[in-house]
Amino acid sequence: MKLHTDISKRCTQCSHEVWPQLATAIIVLVHRGEEVLLVHANNFKGKFYGLVAGFVETGETLEEAVKREVKEETGLEITDLQYFGSQPWPYPCGLMIGFLATYKSGTVELQNEELGSGGWYHRKYLPEIPEKLSLARKLIDYWLGMFKDASSSSPSS
Repeated sequence: MKLHTDISKRCTQCSHEVWPQLATAIIVLVHRGEEVLLVHANNFKGKFYGLVAGFVETGETLEEAVKREVKEETGLEITDLQYFGSQPWPYPCGLMIGFLATYKSGTVELQNEELGSGGWYHRKYLPEIPEKLSLARKLIDYWLGMFKDASSSSPSS
């Protein structure tokens, strides 16, 4: 194999070209009123709380993956799924795709294999959250910004 493009290799004998595989993951901010669902994954380094996330399975749409991950990890049902944005993920060839969702029903029942703790947090009393560069933090900051816009608008005279 010999480098053919910036990211592909080609066999020098048969010309078969190989491209990196993409590992697609989703992350979702689930909210209800002035509360957000935050979780502390067992694999997190540090004490910060983040958002529900996971890998997209073969044959699954992004939307199906979001709903499945939220259900598997927290037991909750969600609605009003909205695409937010994406970010290269810190693994080779990874892509994290972010969504916002509204709580629909259920009681938080954490999947202990993946999550150490979590629950609903009021926007004014958040625990330590991810740093500014992460897609998780961008989602949280965007959600918090929705309240600033609502509180700063005043009725016209």
